[in-house]
Order: sequence, then C-alpha cells, then structure tokens
Amino acid sequence: MPGPATAPAAASPCAGHEHEHEHEHGTACGSPCAERHAAELNQASTGGHDHSHAHGSEPAHHHPSACASSASACHAGDTSRPASSLQQAACAPCCAHDHGPHAPSSPHGPAASRLDSQDGQLLHIPGMDCPTEELQIRAALESLPGIQGLSFDLPARVLAVKASPETVQACAQRIRQLGLDVSMLAQAPDAEAIRRATRRARWQLAAALLLAAGAELAHQLGGEAGAWGMAGLAMALGAVLLSGLGVYRKGLAALGRLDFNIHALMTVAVTGAIVIGQWPEAAMVMALYSLAELIEAGAVARAQSAISGLLALAPAQALVRMDDETWRPMPVDGVQPGQLVRVLPGERLPLDGTVVDGRGAVDQAAVTGESMPVDKSRGDEVFAGTINLSGVLEVQVTRPATDTVLARIIHAVSEAQQQRAPTQRFVDRFARVYTPAVFALALAVAVAGPWLASWTWMQAAYKALVLLVIACPCALVISTPVTVVSGLATAARRGIIIKGGAFLEEARRLQVLALDKTGTLTQGRPSLVHQQVLVAPSGPQDWHAITRGLALLSSHPVSRALQEGLSSPASAPPLAISDFAAVAGEGLQGQVDGTRYSLGQARALRSRGLMDAAAEQEVARQEALGRSVSLLADGQRVLAVYAVADTCRAEAAQAVASLKRLGVRPLMLTGDHSQAAMTVADALGIESVKAGLLPQDKLTEIRQLQQQGLVVGMAGDGANDSPALASANLSFSMGGTGTDIAKESADILVMNDDLRRLPETIALSRATHRVLWQNIVLALGLKGVFLGLALAGHATMWMAVFADMGASLLVVFNGLRLLRWRA
Repeated sequence: MPGPATAPAAASPCAGHEHEHEHEHGTACGSPCAERHAAELNQASTGGHDHSHAHGSEPAHHHPSACASSASACHAGDTSRPASSLQQAACAPCCAHDHGPHAPSSPHGPAASRLDSQDGQLLHIPGMDCPTEELQIRAALESLPGIQGLSFDLPARVLAVKASPETVQACAQRIRQLGLDVSMLAQAPDAEAIRRATRRARWQLAAALLLAAGAELAHQLGGEAGAWGMAGLAMALGAVLLSGLGVYRKGLAALGRLDFNIHALMTVAVTGAIVIGQWPEAAMVMALYSLAELIEAGAVARAQSAISGLLALAPAQALVRMDDETWRPMPVDGVQPGQLVRVLPGERLPLDGTVVDGRGAVDQAAVTGESMPVDKSRGDEVFAGTINLSGVLEVQVTRPATDTVLARIIHAVSEAQQQRAPTQRFVDRFARVYTPAVFALALAVAVAGPWLASWTWMQAAYKALVLLVIACPCALVISTPVTVVSGLATAARRGIIIKGGAFLEEARRLQVLALDKTGTLTQGRPSLVHQQVLVAPSGPQDWHAITRGLALLSSHPVSRALQEGLSSPASAPPLAISDFAAVAGEGLQGQVDGTRYSLGQARALRSRGLMDAAAEQEVARQEALGRSVSLLADGQRVLAVYAVADTCRAEAAQAVASLKRLGVRPLMLTGDHSQAAMTVADALGIESVKAGLLPQDKLTEIRQLQQQGLVVGMAGDGANDSPALASANLSFSMGGTGTDIAKESADILVMNDDLRRLPETIALSRATHRVLWQNIVLALGLKGVFLGLALAGHATMWMAVFADMGASLLVVFNGLRLLRWRA
C-alpha cells in the first residue's frame, strides 16, 4: 500500500524583572506503477548530476529594496571585491537559481529524499509506496543480525540500512523475496527525479482508469461475446497490467509464503473476478485500488514534508570572510567553526554562531517556535535557518553545518518518525490477524453459501470476492502513521522536539508533572528585583550610580545583576571609582569624590556598626522572601538596599495554570532552600513543593509517586536532574538552557525554553489520541456496514472498492487535520 532591563520594584521574584523589546520591520508517495521507473530514478541519482547545485531550495520571502535595485549584480561582477559579494549575498534569496545540496522542492511538489549516505547504505525500492510495505520490510529485516538501524523515506522509495556490506546484501535478498525490486544507490534521488517518476506513474494510472472505464462501457454495449466482448477483455487486462502489475508481483510472493496480506487479498480478488467473467469490475477494482494507494502515499509525503521542509530553511551558501579580508560566497558544508560569515537583512542565517559585530532583529520561529523576533547584538547566539530581519550581522561560526541546532532537530524528528507508537503497534498486530481471518471468512462464504443460503456457486464466489475487497485493511493501516507523523510535525513547528511516537502518545496519560525550579521555572540567573533608598542624598550624589559603578568592577553574579538592573538607555557613563578593592567577606569598596563607599552584605556592615533599625527591617523583609541582599553604605550608615533573586520565567504562571486546567498536578522539586522555593511556588500557584533535595532525592520522589500508581513526568535543565528525568514516565528538557546530559536523558526537548510548551504537548497528545481512535472506528465501522451489505447481496465490487477508498481518504484527511492543530 500503497528577550534593556528596567529598575524593578516588585514584591515577588516572579514579577520583578521584565524585558521590553521593540522591533521595526519593513524595508530593513506514488502507486505500484512506479516500480517500472527504477532505472529512471537510479540514473538521476547516480550519474551525471552535480549535487553541489540544486534549484529552488530557498522559499520565497520579502527582502529589502536594496535587493531589487542591485539585482543585476546578482549574476555578474567580481566576487573577490567586497561590494560585489555583498550585492550577491543581498540578492541571493531573491534569485530563482539558488545553489545548494539536496534542496527540497517547493511545498507543492515532491521533495528530495531526507536520507543520505550518512544514514547507511541506500536502497531504492520502487514498490515501497505506503506504510504496508514499510511494515512488511521492517518485519522481514529486523530479525537479521548485524542491523544497526533502518530509516525509511516512503515518498522517495528509499531505505537506508546501517549495517555491514554483507548484511546489506542479505537485506536486499529478503526484500526481493517480498516481490519488490531493489537496487543500491550511491546517493538518494533528488527532487526532480522523484517528480519525474511520480508524474509518469500518474499518467500510467490515468491510462489504466480510462481502459477500465472503456472495459465497462464495452461490457454494457455488447456483453461478454463478440467484438465488444473481446475489446472489453483486452482493455480490462491492459488496465490490470498498467495499474496492478506491482500488486500482482507482491501478492503472488506473499501467497507463496502463505502470508495472507493486503496484496495477496487483492491478487485473489481480482484474479477471481476475471475467472468468473467479471473482468470489467476486476479492472476497475485494481485501478481504483492503485488510485487509493497513490492518494495515501501523497498523504504520507505531505505529513513528512512538514519536517523535510525544515531542510530548506538553512541556505546552501554563506558569505564568508577570506584571509585576504574579502567576503566571498561558499557552500555551507565547507565553512569551519571559527570562520566569520556576514548576513544581510532579509537573509536566513546559514550556520549556528555568535554575533561579533552588528545589531539586528532575528525571527527564530522556525527553530525555537518564538512568535516575536529577538534582538541580537555582539555576544548573542544565533541559529541556522533563522531570518535576519534588520541590520547587518557578522557571525563567528560555532558549529559545522551537520551539527547545527536545525540539523539536530531534523535528525531527532526523522528518528522519531521511525519509532512506532503504541497504537501503531496495536494496529499492526491487529492487521496480521485480521487479514487471514478475512480470507477464511471469504472461503467459508464461497464454499458454504450454496449449501446454507441457496446461492448459486457463481453468486457465492462473487460475494466472497466482494467480501475480500471490502475487508481490505488499507484504511486501518494508513490511519496511524499519517496521524502520528502529523502530530510530530506540528510539535516540531512549535519548537517541541518529541523523540518518538510513543512519547507523543504517553504525554496524554500524565497525572503529575515534576518541575525543577532553578533554570526551569526561573531564569536560572540572579536579577535585581528590589531597590530602596534609605537615606536621601544631600547633594548631587546618585546612590544607584555609585552602586552600578562599583558593580561594574566585579564579575560576581550578584554584581552582574546589579549592573544590568541599574542600567538604562539613558544611563550616564559609569562613575570614576578610585582606590577600588574587593575584600573577601567585606564586599566591594571604592572612593567617589573623596567619599569611600562599601557595597556588601548585611553581616559585613553589621560588624562595622553601620546597620540601623530601618536597614535591619528592610533586610529581614527581603531575606524572608528568599532574596540575596546587598547594601550601599558610606562610613556612617546604610544608604540603599538592593535585593537580587532568580526571577521566574514570564510564562511560568500561565504554564502552571494550563497544567491544572488539563488535570495535571504540578510539583516543584528543587535543591534550593525552602524559603526560596516557597516564594516561587506561591507566586506561580504551585501547591506541592519539595525543597532541599539532592539529585538522588529527586529520583526517590519520582519513584514514590510511581509506586502510588501515578503517571509522572519530569521537566528539568541541569545535570542534577538527569536521574529523575531518566526515571520519569515522560521527561522534558529545556533545549536552549539545558545541559547536554539533560537533553540526552529527556524524551522531549523544548527548544525555546517556553514552559507553555509543556501543557501544549499534553494537549497535542490528547488530540492525537482522539484522532487515532476516530480513524480506527471510521475504518472498521465503514467496513462493517459494507460487510453486512455484501452478505445481504446489496454490494458490488465497485461499491466495495469505493468503500475501501472512501474509508482511506476519510482517515488520511482526518489525520492531516493535526497539521493545523492549535493549542
């Protein structure tokens, strides 16, 4: 089958640190017929085509007007001159001829295969056009020793086998035993080769449908005898050969192995119809069955292209600074970490890196799912595939093209598509029992019908054949992979990387979600959340400016929080601090305009007799909120109080509320002290808190909940969360701030660290589960109705094949609805 900080004055750590940004935008699968085109694909993929040039890979988007004004320079000029290089780079996205390897085609046509030689030895299997063949091939190969991995690309009809050459040969032999042609590929077919084969298969199927219609017309005009009968029979056989030759080969091979699968079922049904003289119906059944396979294959390709389309986000070329100080375009595969690339307004970033010069607003939606552009300047990290909306950025590359965040997303989701969700495995097991049972029922109808129902032998045989066609499990088998892949694709587009269909289904069952505090519920870094002047200056002094000046001379995290919290676009230059000293246990000291000031903790100032009642009261109040307090004092008294805390993420409260609405209980697990934990929990609305935990304590808490029969999820970002992440039923890691070990331990990555993605994942999982079972009920329900009609003598083979095709279309389009899912 076929995120400049303002000086906050908040009462809680979760509302004391806000950011405002302003941005300006504007100027700145086929049918079985495809088996006959293996040579065409092999020739296109292995000979005479330079894959350093692929066309149409960059999606259309708007660019600054400079691009149009210099369009004539896009294909002319000396690329060694910087100005010319900049013109080329500015126009590159506008050009219709974009060079790059393996670029996908437009969203409206077939894409190049997402597999390459790094995935293993590539095998081209022209007859592998839907999940049925994938299931059969997987079952045939997984028992072979030495196979390290199997990766399927149904739209391209390519299988990547990661194994030794000898094992690959054994795999090819087993595939041939299934009645499928197979050939080795040096590289996967490109989009044009796939398009040509698909177009030819469509024309062939159209011809088969016309012949089948002609056969039916001839039968109506002249019956089975005479010239009309002979013409009708010839057209019927031509239709069967054009549309069903591949089905016949796979069906006969299955019957030879006593494997009563879908192809065996259709082979018996069509052959039987011809034998009893119902050749017009046999021709139309095979042609319509192949049409259903073509539609189903297209649906699988559409669902998978939602992920494969990510490949088109990263440009194939980058404007790179050369040793002679010029900027020249070169393929991204040749750009090494440490090199500088320049990105103009309107262009996509070609590689991951760090901004070393320039400022701009970058749209990161494709990678992180963030809906608003993010301001980028010197020192900020940027990602391949994101769009520079304004300003020229010079970026130092930090990762090669094969290891960018975008590349890792594509790899993770591609691997996830290969894993089978529980519902998929259930349907597969059901189909293995269902199809042989249908054969047995059809045989019983054919043999016992004349004895029990007074049918003629011809009537009994016809009803048995109708039963075989009606019972074809195509709709049932296609319903689950299309739905699961659509769910995975929808999650990836929202910055949620789910590592398998099983985890997508598991999320719906969560009853408790344990949340780490630092770095997950909070920003993971101290921020200024409160400032208060206790003694008004008697002259032109500015206590905040003095505090900021002292903090600028220290690299301590609290000092950095004071630097950021006390700065603003209108800030005066830092004060001149003389005789500066950082004294252990005393804090920072320095002299301004002849007066010596100290910036330190209450304990140090208390030992010097500088703390009065007002200062003690304010310090006690802030420390009760779990905050770290710094005080500015001169030689006589405390002048100002500053409180620093790890602030909550802006979206954390909303995420917690959403979890509660979904019936999931949020639980905070943290190694921080209880006062800090309770302050954050109260602000976010979390009732269950466990504080002062070591990593093994978090693991123990997870297991105790599981022993109570609860399904428990865990969300964390640090190495100390890894044991709990690994033990939870389902684990989430922050993809931006999380450590590598946390990401490896997690089942789901949230690429933009937006906690709202956690309840979204659960909601998407529930929606996917509903659609899966809707499809199963639709597929089996429709077949049950027509089964009754067939046994009652009210269904023909035409009705049977239309019922099968209608059920397939219903479940396919119902599954594809998930691509438009919104939380």
